[in-house]
Amino acid sequence: MWVARRFLSSVVQRGHHAGQPGLLLRPRYVSLPADVELRYLQCTCCWRSRVPTAGFETLNAALTSSSEPCKEEGSVSTLDACYTSEQRDTILQLLNNATLAELARVKLLRGRKSLNVVEYRTKHGPFKSLESVVNVPLLKHKSAVIVFNSILNPVKKERKVRVQLAKFIRPEVDRSWLEDATSVVSIVCGTNKIAWAHVDRGMTVLEWQQMECPNFLKGTYMASSYLNDVSAVVSVLPSADFYLVEKPSISVQNTALFPVMAHMRTVEAMLFALLEPRISPPEPNIPPRVLNMMRIAVGRHFGLIVGESRTSGAQTLQQLMTESVTQKFPRINFPQELLAKYRNYFHLGSRRGGEELCDALLQAVAFYELLSESSC
Repeated sequence: MWVARRFLSSVVQRGHHAGQPGLLLRPRYVSLPADVELRYLQCTCCWRSRVPTAGFETLNAALTSSSEPCKEEGSVSTLDACYTSEQRDTILQLLNNATLAELARVKLLRGRKSLNVVEYRTKHGPFKSLESVVNVPLLKHKSAVIVFNSILNPVKKERKVRVQLAKFIRPEVDRSWLEDATSVVSIVCGTNKIAWAHVDRGMTVLEWQQMECPNFLKGTYMASSYLNDVSAVVSVLPSADFYLVEKPSISVQNTALFPVMAHMRTVEAMLFALLEPRISPPEPNIPPRVLNMMRIAVGRHFGLIVGESRTSGAQTLQQLMTESVTQKFPRINFPQELLAKYRNYFHLGSRRGGEELCDALLQAVAFYELLSESSC
């Protein structure tokens, strides 16, 4: 699309003239003043090409013409000319062969842009030039240059990584241990049930279910009754490299929630005790098996925080389930049997009690995505 880089200084009329559409029109029978300078139209696609305009008709015609991107003919594309042959090879090698996770580590290529790169090269074949990259949706010249420079000069942020991990994982562990994990089990405790989701590194749901706990918050508190319920859950949990136990964000100022807070802390402590292997004496090179994940961090990741409270993630989970069958590269993959089983659990007004199931799965997704972001 062409826009005027500088506006003409006189006899400009806005709106419509004599029923003809146009942003800028020249009045009929009026000659251009002698002091009108030569102006140019600038291409908004690349900001490189321009054509001179001698009068208002040319400007109006250009503004109302096709908005297709310009194409330079008979010249070497500017993007390729800005880099050496070795640099071009390095950039194209990564863009043509990197996985989604590897592309997401490049500046500006997180999320939808990395998916667009993979979809474009799958449909049209490998990129043959740097100029061809601007054909990818959401990647225009300015963004492409940032991507190219990021590939050639990756920035390491090790110190920032440790800070980010400490915000959502307790106790703090070495990131390499987390990255080596092939799968995790995400566990969320409710007032009458415990739910869990087993998700692997490829973002595929391996198992997803919940179990009723009849002794939770029933009558007089009995430690042995709690232990029976928690032990029953632990006995059927799948094996995984790490177990992520949700750390609730209950305000200590709200005294009415003290019984619920005591309940959550009791179940949390029992899960840590039953799932953590007993090694005596402790070995420093073996990471902890059970980790706390901050509920508030998961809520922020999915935009579920309103004020200081976290809202339901049911709508977000419904969207993830829909994307798993409608998109080629969904954020998470569900087996057909799980989609059939839980497709009606998360509608508004549903009485199936799927809030813990929802939170367990969102926690697993947030873990992998936050870990991926912190490694960029």
